[in-house]
Amino acid sequence: MCAIAGIVRYDQPADQSRPAVECMLHRMRHRGPDDLGVLVDSHAALGNARLSLMDRTHGTQPMTSPDGRWHLTYNGEVYNWRELRQELRDRWTFRSDVDTEVVLAALALWGEAALKRFNGMFAFFLWDDETQTGFAARDRLGVKPFAFMHEHGVFAFGSEAKALLALLDTPRA
Repeated sequence: MCAIAGIVRYDQPADQSRPAVECMLHRMRHRGPDDLGVLVDSHAALGNARLSLMDRTHGTQPMTSPDGRWHLTYNGEVYNWRELRQELRDRWTFRSDVDTEVVLAALALWGEAALKRFNGMFAFFLWDDETQTGFAARDRLGVKPFAFMHEHGVFAFGSEAKALLALLDTPRA
């Protein structure tokens, strides 16, 4: 189990969202006690609290593509990742031995069509630095949660709704 969190806003630099993303992650620390990572790009601040089960050294998140274009924060497991990795290896130089990088490569190379090829449980947010757009998805059954809100030009997401409560000025039920 891991936790993902992030904020996308175009009205201010993303580094101003970093403290909020860190707060969101700390609210979900029980989901990923092994590693905390925050990546700040131009308009997106992405975070991940990781439970390290595979490749503790090279599997840190959020993960960035070798060319720096794509950034992924991911929670879950794609069971057929080794098969997908074999298909992708001619077009992608892998730096780790984790399914996260396979998901990143598949999304970067195949786009949304990659979702049909994933066999597993997952929730993720992919940020494209070139187009300044994001893409979020979760598994078909919703095994891995993805809570989000879009208010006043701010898109925020997390693995648990309580992470989003950290962003609100007034308490909500």
